[in-house]
Amino acid sequence: MSLLAVSEIVTGYGPTIVNRNVSLTLAKSEIVTILGPNGAGKSTLLKAIAGLVRPRAGSVSLDGTDVTGLSADVMARRGVVLVPEGRKIFVDMTVEENLRLGAYSRNDDDAVEADFATMLAFFPILATKRRDKGGSLSGGQQQMLAIARGLMTRPRVLLLDEPSLGLSPLLVKEIKAIILGIGERFGASVLLVEQNAGLALAVASRGYLMQNGRIVVSGPIAELRDMSLMRDLYLGGVAEATT
Repeated sequence: MSLLAVSEIVTGYGPTIVNRNVSLTLAKSEIVTILGPNGAGKSTLLKAIAGLVRPRAGSVSLDGTDVTGLSADVMARRGVVLVPEGRKIFVDMTVEENLRLGAYSRNDDDAVEADFATMLAFFPILATKRRDKGGSLSGGQQQMLAIARGLMTRPRVLLLDEPSLGLSPLLVKEIKAIILGIGERFGASVLLVEQNAGLALAVASRGYLMQNGRIVVSGPIAELRDMSLMRDLYLGGVAEATT
């Protein structure tokens, strides 16, 4: 049984349909990526899974339980957490305050303290800046803070939306290492939306390619990398970006 299963999801805003009968699965401890051009519907799909957008049709199940249409706070308590595009940290709060806000719905104080210490160890730059305001951090540091805040919820499924957006190649390598460590260190599965195909193909075991709101190709990463459609979309940059 899949940990997360999305079946025939349809989403939209007003008269506009965004996702058209999208289906995908995510297993425990797996990293799966959703690739596609801008406007393909990738971010809206993550929002529908996370409970921020209500599907018009289809279903979302978590460990065999139907969770379709549950609100984002309920989904977070059930272990499905979105790290949104643009980071969305609280710029006027300190790094420590941002991290602790990630555990707002938890009541296991001792475990929260242990997790806080774990985040500072896993993200050492955040330890050095724990008293600094979020808005004073660099873009890469803010992205690390956003991921760490998501991990403070103890997610079973972490939804990452464009974590490399606007980052230098060096920082993209750091984000790559962080994503690869999430499953081993925190036991969470990752569903990754990425414009940087090189990063996505380097960390994921399987992938889905979206166009115009639909899944057009899916399969193991090795197969996706060799497909002509992928090469056409990313203009031959995939192999270079994975190094």
